[in-house]
Amino acid sequence: MAKRINIIPDEMRVIHERFNYIPAVRVGDVVHIAGQVGRDANLNVVEGKEAQFAQAFENLGIVLRAAGCGFEDVVDMITYHTDMRDLQLFMKVKDRYMTEDFPAWTGIGTTALAMPALEVEIKATAIVPD
Repeated sequence: MAKRINIIPDEMRVIHERFNYIPAVRVGDVVHIAGQVGRDANLNVVEGKEAQFAQAFENLGIVLRAAGCGFEDVVDMITYHTDMRDLQLFMKVKDRYMTEDFPAWTGIGTTALAMPALEVEIKATAIVPD
């Protein structure tokens, strides 16, 4: 069986210690990334939908880099949206971070996320490059 490696970037150590949250787990060459949201390092929700979407991708990037990956290594992505009417704006922001080798993507509408005022959560799976 492949060895499990917890990925906890320094920028996310606070949330790990406070909530026993693991941002990602690597098993073999596969990185399973927990949902990333639009909150800053102090766990404050970023204001403004576009800014919050961008922060969620920034947080995803932090986890990807800590795992030795980039956005181009994401093969599967699930996004949870509190308002599906924001999908066009979300896609505009997504396209700033994912420009080719797009992942399989599922978007799901939901009534609430882990913290009040969150608009989106991004869960992903990446393959560590050779």
